[in-house]
Amino acid sequence: MSMAEQNARTVSLERAEELKSRISEYLRVQKDIETGFKSADTIASQRQKILRVLGGTEDDWNDWRWQMENRITDVDVLAEIIHLSEDEYNVIRDIGRTYRWAVSPYYASLIDPEDRGCPIRWLSIPSAFEYSEAGELDPMSETTTNPAPAITRRYPDRLIIKVTNQCAMYCRHCQRRRGIGEVDTHCTHEQLQEAIAYIRNNEEIRDVLVTGGDPFMLDDDTIEWILKELHSIDHVEMIRLGSRTLVTLPQRVTPKLADILSRYHPLYVNTHFNHPKEVTHETAEACDRLSRAGIPLGNQAVLLNGINASPHVMKKLNHELMKIRVRPYYLFHAKVVQGTLHFHPRVETGLEIMEHLRGYTSGMAIPTYIINAPGGLGKTPILPNYLVGWGSDHVIIRTWEGNVVKYPNFEGNVAQNTKDVTAGIEKA
Repeated sequence: MSMAEQNARTVSLERAEELKSRISEYLRVQKDIETGFKSADTIASQRQKILRVLGGTEDDWNDWRWQMENRITDVDVLAEIIHLSEDEYNVIRDIGRTYRWAVSPYYASLIDPEDRGCPIRWLSIPSAFEYSEAGELDPMSETTTNPAPAITRRYPDRLIIKVTNQCAMYCRHCQRRRGIGEVDTHCTHEQLQEAIAYIRNNEEIRDVLVTGGDPFMLDDDTIEWILKELHSIDHVEMIRLGSRTLVTLPQRVTPKLADILSRYHPLYVNTHFNHPKEVTHETAEACDRLSRAGIPLGNQAVLLNGINASPHVMKKLNHELMKIRVRPYYLFHAKVVQGTLHFHPRVETGLEIMEHLRGYTSGMAIPTYIINAPGGLGKTPILPNYLVGWGSDHVIIRTWEGNVVKYPNFEGNVAQNTKDVTAGIEKA
């Protein structure tokens, strides 16, 4: 090896050690972050406990209809599954009179029965914080952006169809908790026909998101009818489905459902993982089934104080998602929904997380951080500032490590370049 090669190798090894030091804290901390894979034995134990309480079998557990029929909605049943203090028991019973709650047996199996700080518990079980009347019931102004039944429209070329108010589990941070009500209600066939007619009559609509509630709460035939109708509209180029059942009721993703979805490409599914503990063997199987059906999967996490508002937890979540072929897509700043403000983080926290993702993990594992503008004005990307200045012939950028460097800024003359190349060829 020449002296120049030796010097280059020395510099390379020193740089490698520097890079290693930048991730050492995460490597130390991530060992203690709970994931669904790490907690598999505890989850399996809780599953057996829940089956005993509900009088179910293993076959029942794998049947999504049984899961829905046996959603936990009674605090007395919940108290047989997880430890509740007297105060917690009373709060859950009381809050339920104002804000509905329901947890699928599967999702309940993820709750640590003794840990009051368990993130799954906070995501699914009411707390005294929900007594607060601060915030808004409709911060997205969905009631004033619905030009047809079941539709929300905020953008020129795309819109949402909300086909049901039903979910497998009612998230405590839900932006649409005002619409949950006391009864599960799917859109009527007439309402769906009106929504589809609106899309058919507005040729600028090229992208339709079917959501709810959760569209996978509909039966297979209805899901296929909706997809078939949308797919038949020439100007609809793509269909998206927004479903959290991959997280809260993975049993719903049956081979039959995957087969139905595979017939209507281009079709995408976006789901909603918020914590690494939600990524389990069951969710991995559901995601694998959809991936093998040719369906790209994206994740729309919500930045939630006390759940995932940490650079290390968010990175771990995104790594777990990549392992099951779910691409981190959006990181939404929590909305100011009444009864949920205890989850609300500061924007600086979101920016800090983004700073600790860019350069520190794969680009594919980095979502776009979004604040939904009040009044239904749409998604607004919030990014750390990497462009810090410019001149007539350069820009000044800040790298992921904080180095400030000058980068040339000019516009090439394609026409002149083409003439030069042509002249060179002719001369040759």
